[in-house]
Amino acid sequence: MAIRNKPCGALTVAAPIIFLALVLAGWWLTTMLTGIEAWRLPDPFAVARKGLALLQRPATWRQIAVTGGEAIAGCALGTVVALPLAYAIYRWRLLAAAVEPFLGATQALPAIAIAPILVLWVGYGITPVIVLCALMVFFPILVSTVVGLRHIDRELLEAAALDGATGWTMAAHMELPLAAPAILGGLRNGFALSVTGAVVGEMVMGGSGLGQVLTQMRSNVDTAGMFVVIAILCIMATILYVIVYRIERSKRYAITQ
Repeated sequence: MAIRNKPCGALTVAAPIIFLALVLAGWWLTTMLTGIEAWRLPDPFAVARKGLALLQRPATWRQIAVTGGEAIAGCALGTVVALPLAYAIYRWRLLAAAVEPFLGATQALPAIAIAPILVLWVGYGITPVIVLCALMVFFPILVSTVVGLRHIDRELLEAAALDGATGWTMAAHMELPLAAPAILGGLRNGFALSVTGAVVGEMVMGGSGLGQVLTQMRSNVDTAGMFVVIAILCIMATILYVIVYRIERSKRYAITQ
């Protein structure tokens, strides 16, 4: 059982590289064989040249830092609010019965619809973008945490209670550590969503990050540049996703030992 839970080595590195190579090959063949206009679908080499040009500009790295900072700050804010509420929902049935029917409705609201309201309440700039990121990550973190807490083995908690664990001691040393893989799973999805929230927020509410760059390139019909920005955003989300995923896997592996 312990072997099955260990992170697999070379396959986790080779599989995505092979998949990416197949996607790029299919993309290149599509542009070569269909004769599609470059402003509709540039070939991978044109996108690569554009990417190298953009990454040589210091301004691009500042824009990446701004968007990344907004995403991380928004995810942190959403986590700070979601975790205590999730634990309260897990502990008190009355609160769970009152709140849970409305949680799905909050997730159904698209970010593009929330952004204009945040402009009215908070104004333009980095603050409403961070709030928008927090709203986007709040629901998946909350739900994952509640599910993780509810699936803890009751026998373990009863044994801890017999040993005198109650209240904060029970939460800190039993409930939260046992629910850590589920909590980290919510954080993993939350970080990926927070990058989306940052870009949408910048496109609607202004800012100096990659969302504004994407808007400018769209106006200039710079399709290759848009592909580069989208690729950068994907890489940012993937890095955050993989970092939390590795932590999550280590927690799962530790728990099974």
